[in-house]
Amino acid sequence: MKDYAERNRALLHFIVLPTILLTVGLLGGLRIDAQTRHFIFIAPPLVTLVLAILLVSLCVRAGAIDLHHWLDIDQPMLTNVSHLLMLVALFFASAQAFNSVLPESGLLHWMFSFFFLWTLWTNQFSIFDPRRLLRSLVVLFGTAFVLKHLVVAGLYAPEGGWLRRLTSTLLQGIAIDVPAFAPATGYISFFALALYVGALLLIPPAPRAMTEIERPALKESTAIGCQ
Repeated sequence: MKDYAERNRALLHFIVLPTILLTVGLLGGLRIDAQTRHFIFIAPPLVTLVLAILLVSLCVRAGAIDLHHWLDIDQPMLTNVSHLLMLVALFFASAQAFNSVLPESGLLHWMFSFFFLWTLWTNQFSIFDPRRLLRSLVVLFGTAFVLKHLVVAGLYAPEGGWLRRLTSTLLQGIAIDVPAFAPATGYISFFALALYVGALLLIPPAPRAMTEIERPALKESTAIGCQ
């Protein structure tokens, strides 16, 4: 039974989690054009990289990630490299999660960016535990998702009706550029955010330095190298 637990833990940590994070990194920048139905990949803007740094820093401060146990000189080099790649994947997945809920350009892009920057910066000076941090991130991304993919997309849709005309009248003279994407873009963004939150739930604060499955493998590779 213990062997199964160790194998499942290793499978989760070294296979499942990186796959989830890489999937978020792909889906976060994916859009579907409303006219041609072609896939469009939008690279993360520079501001999303800044936001990702603030978010990962917040995870470290809250204790959701203990860098001392993730990168330790007493651990094998391959374990440290694996943990480092996991943190890099988390960083880019975080950037793409922000990318999926940020408007692509115009005034709304900078309004959303300021909202994220202000929230994450002020949270740097607040007291968080991992559970409270996760709830805060769910609310943060959930709010941005609803605003972008439901409210803004509905207001500026071609068939927006009287609500769209009213908004255009109220914001007359203000340049707000909202690209037209297919409704499936919202589903992709929702799936990416769900995977991202799931990955945050699965990432352990302090991964074990080496599972009992890895030790025999390391001994065998060492013996082969000595021969």
